Amino acid sequence: MFIAPWFRGDWAYDEPLLEGAEIFLQHEAFRDAAQAMFEGGVVVPQIVYVNLNPPIAQVDPGHVDIPAFRGVDRTQYPVWLLATMLKSGLFDRWYVPSVTAVAWYYEGEGGGFTYWPHGPNQAPVSRPCINNSAVVGDNDYMFHRVEAVGPDERTLPKGLTLESQLCWAQDAWEVVEKGDVRARYDFEDVRVSVSWKAQVFADEEQQVLHQNHQDDLELEDVVEILLADLAAKGTSIERPADLLHDRGFVDALNATYRRAPTVWE
Repeated sequence: MFIAPWFRGDWAYDEPLLEGAEIFLQHEAFRDAAQAMFEGGVVVPQIVYVNLNPPIAQVDPGHVDIPAFRGVDRTQYPVWLLATMLKSGLFDRWYVPSVTAVAWYYEGEGGGFTYWPHGPNQAPVSRPCINNSAVVGDNDYMFHRVEAVGPDERTLPKGLTLESQLCWAQDAWEVVEKGDVRARYDFEDVRVSVSWKAQVFADEEQQVLHQNHQDDLELEDVVEILLADLAAKGTSIERPADLLHDRGFVDALNATYRRAPTVWE
């Protein structure tokens, strides 16, 4: 599998994970924008993470973020399952709405932000990367992507794995794989973005429903609902012995619920 030099660090999950993260987690302007988007819902800041992008070609065709459902979220279950649940439209009753703010700190070439505000089958919007600015959106549903970063002659480091790290080495960024430096970049060549995510509840009753784990989904519930819908659509498949690792079941879900951008300009 091709591994692009795309690095991420988690700064907050429900609470700050390192000193200073509270500046982003409790960012007042992000809260205000989220409440404006959702017309006064109860906004609960939850996640902050940083993305670091060295020079890289356009490798992302467009994606949506990781959704959460009551009882089923990223802390226990894989990304593919959560994305499938959202795209299927079968689990809206348990979906926990979220809002995302993406802020940029980069003045180099490229690094823009493409997003599909009218759906993946309509023309997207390309927004230049403006230093010290942010966009707030519903990134669980709205497809989006990072555009190419750096000059056209950029080259990608080879042989990266999911264990590769981007380390600051006194005067430059270094891509390190098992102690071996695969690439080196000046500070200004790396695109920095910080993402803030908050749960948004329609009212306090919905917030309490989530907090008290009332009406939570179980994994078996997910299996039953998916199997019933596949059968209704004419896809007969045996109940998987292992939902999370049955390749045939996963392939059937992908074929049935796949949704991705079809227009890029």
